[in-house]
Amino acid sequence: MKNCAIYTRVSTDMQAEKEFSSCESQEEKIKSFVVSQEGWNIFRVYSDPGFTGANTDRPALQELLNDLKKEKIDMVLVYKIDRLTRSPKDFYQLIEFFEQSKIDFISITERFDTSTPTGRLLRNIMLTFAQFERELTSERTRDKMMERAKKGMWNGGVAPFGYQRINKKLIPCPKEAEIIKSIFEKYIETRSLAKVYQFLKENNIKNRQGNPFYKTVLGYFLRNPVFVGKIRYGKDIFQGIHEPIVSQEIFDIAQKIHKNKLKNFRVYKNFLFGGLITCEACQSHMTSFFSNKHSGEDMKRYYYYRCTSTTKQDWHACSVKQVSAERIENFVLENLERISVDQTYIENLVFRLNNDLNSPGRIGNELTPLSVENISDTLKFFLSELKTKKGIERNLLAKRFLSKILYSPEKIKIQFKARLFPVEKGGKIQEDKSKIFTPFSKNRNFESNNSAAPIEPDQTFTLALPNLIHKSKKRNLS
Repeated sequence: MKNCAIYTRVSTDMQAEKEFSSCESQEEKIKSFVVSQEGWNIFRVYSDPGFTGANTDRPALQELLNDLKKEKIDMVLVYKIDRLTRSPKDFYQLIEFFEQSKIDFISITERFDTSTPTGRLLRNIMLTFAQFERELTSERTRDKMMERAKKGMWNGGVAPFGYQRINKKLIPCPKEAEIIKSIFEKYIETRSLAKVYQFLKENNIKNRQGNPFYKTVLGYFLRNPVFVGKIRYGKDIFQGIHEPIVSQEIFDIAQKIHKNKLKNFRVYKNFLFGGLITCEACQSHMTSFFSNKHSGEDMKRYYYYRCTSTTKQDWHACSVKQVSAERIENFVLENLERISVDQTYIENLVFRLNNDLNSPGRIGNELTPLSVENISDTLKFFLSELKTKKGIERNLLAKRFLSKILYSPEKIKIQFKARLFPVEKGGKIQEDKSKIFTPFSKNRNFESNNSAAPIEPDQTFTLALPNLIHKSKKRNLS
């Protein structure tokens, strides 16, 4: 004995009221068909008057599907296929469900009967077309997502940590963005994922759910290009339209550390000129150094640039010994600010540099003359960008613009790299691959000089400042 379920439906409430006999007519014709078959029994009639066939959100149909799961029904009968559903997608899914549950499906007016070999053949053909349609839809979806990624757009889903999703766009979340920055800086500083994890744990820094970060998650953060304003889709990476949280330079250093390719490069979180200062007196590098001074329960940390000769030999190996990091950094920046707006000073500097063939970088070379605009704009751009950076990013910026700083009791000589003069493009500092450096755009409040000659990539220029730090230091000691 086969238990048969009868399903009937009409489209709208108006049709159900006007043609109420429609559902009953479907039921009567199906019952007549069941009676004509031997060994068939009507289990229940399921009716959805006034419901659309565009989806499966119908009470009677849901009841039918629940009863099918209880294995009480062997066969489902409808008057026409469109009474079950008008959606090809839903129909294919229902047929697959019937197949998996070993339930026959019959449309009595269309000769669609999965209990017969012909009906099963037709079912398999339809399911094959359904699979083709699914694959075609999937391919179209992938193509659409690829096009969105190429345009730099986020492809949906939960926004990555550090961002929030507003109007389908990624917008940096200030609090989370600071955590991402600290993760990158700590990793570059310690070169250890375990120490980054410990740092976050000690400072009670947690994820959105209020739980500690896993080390695997931290590793994923450090390799995720979304934090430098890019979009990854599959194996491809595209420039995104969202704002980056960390600079490309910081991100690249993290990748090199991860691949064990960066062994001798040092970054200095608390030292703007770390790795750049040389002592003229003893010809040794002035390395970063700090000391802690206690006053009762309070402790204060002082930062210095210290001659390496005092550590390799003894304290008296150099007359300079060390200089306060805060004092020299403030002194240099204040003087660079003054020089950047001193037209007369820059004009004299340019004249001297262009006519001194014995200056470093010009001996034996025929180089394009430096211009007042080149130097003035470079100083202004460097100082402007420096104000937007902090920590490791400030030191990396200084390394891009400065070749070295020579410190002596009389003068502080600052050598700039002309080959790293920036090209304004999208508000970012970029190196011009063609080695021709264009003037700044006006929207950055820099004067544009279209007639300014490009600077050769190997040129440098030096600014010499009278060392008032050393003199004031002597007066304080006396």
